[in-house]
Amino acid sequence: MRVARTDDLAACRALRRTVFIEEQGVPEADELDDLDGEAIHLLASIDGTAVGTARLLLRGDIGKIGRVCVLARCRGAGIGAALIRAAVEELRHQPGLRQVKLGSQSHATGFYEKLGFRPVGEGYMDAGIPHRDMVLDL
Repeated sequence: MRVARTDDLAACRALRRTVFIEEQGVPEADELDDLDGEAIHLLASIDGTAVGTARLLLRGDIGKIGRVCVLARCRGAGIGAALIRAAVEELRHQPGLRQVKLGSQSHATGFYEKLGFRPVGEGYMDAGIPHRDMVLDL
């Protein structure tokens, strides 16, 4: 399995469509936005086949990890954790960042806590799915 920075937005969007729109029922209007062009994209692949992705946005002194997904058939193999570790490392190398933030689906907060994130604030709904913000100090 390989996780690397990518310019292959089509592969990232295809993964997000499969997981968020088709599997989780997120409305297309909520999934698609105009931020992909300014983002750093990571792609996880196995034997050259794209299986997961994450999107990184820089907001002042905060790096935001979002649009994290792994194909259902590949979950449980450490791909999600590898994506998050690679995202944090990528953000560590961005000048001026002091914190990493993400909006976790509520069922996944334990996953992110194991990777060093801590929950902040109250839970909220995003695209009809319960979420909780989480942060990691750099």
